[in-house]
Amino acid sequence: MRELKERLSALALALNATNESDDVFDVETVALVEAFQRSRGLPLTGVVDLTTWQRLEEARWQLGQRLLYLTSPQLRGDDVAELQVLLAQLGFNPGRVDGIFGSASSDALSEFQRNCALEPCGTLTKASLLALQRVRATSANRSLVTDARDLAGFDPLAIGSVLLCGDGPLVEELARTLGDIDFVHVLLNTTQEEAALAANSHDVALVLSFQTLEHVEGIHLHYWANYRSHSHRGEILASSLASFLAHLPDVPRVEVTGMALPILRETTMTTIHVEHGDVAEQVLHQVITALEGVVEQVIHRFE
Repeated sequence: MRELKERLSALALALNATNESDDVFDVETVALVEAFQRSRGLPLTGVVDLTTWQRLEEARWQLGQRLLYLTSPQLRGDDVAELQVLLAQLGFNPGRVDGIFGSASSDALSEFQRNCALEPCGTLTKASLLALQRVRATSANRSLVTDARDLAGFDPLAIGSVLLCGDGPLVEELARTLGDIDFVHVLLNTTQEEAALAANSHDVALVLSFQTLEHVEGIHLHYWANYRSHSHRGEILASSLASFLAHLPDVPRVEVTGMALPILRETTMTTIHVEHGDVAEQVLHQVITALEGVVEQVIHRFE
């Protein structure tokens, strides 16, 4: 508990842990955990689960406190996200600003180093950090090259195979309907991290992830959003789906929200995560018809 409160305090979410109640997970602590989860695009549970604790661990890193380089497992943290933002502001494309130091971030850093007459090693050395600080954008609101590419249509929704993953009647029925198509991959009852790894390994064009939650009313469509960026393609696709579903009879309320759930953060392609509670059979078929249309659009030209 003391370590948790110290980490929240370091993020200016709590007072310094110095009193006798430091070991008590009280109502105030729940509120602080929820505030952190909100800032990180996580479900507001007030519970410090594994994902929340991992994001707290990542939040402690500031740019310059460690070397950043391509390794396995990949380095993660707020320092990586800050590096990605700085590179993107200068016109070097690190891929999605997700706080994960992957190959795109390494390539962007190498290109920056090359432009500064430094060794293009793809490692954030002290010399590279000093060069970044010297030429960094003067305005924090300067646009990112990743957003500009997305808005300009340079990175459109890809044409290729589709991964269906998760649990619940929606994905099970959709898998039965589309499972015989060569370019549809199905992974049921796996963790979000396992599904993301499979999606990246198969280099699919679209991931549709599903999760049944008892407390969810209606249908919630989530796309990637966190740090300084979000998936424009994911937002457009989720909004289009929501608009279509909203005009169908008997379909419950549909919400669209940007989040940073593991399946959305870990995947490198457009991903939509669908959360829903109990779904009536009539509604089930209507939703599946809409999702079938999305899948067919993505794989049609690929076939």
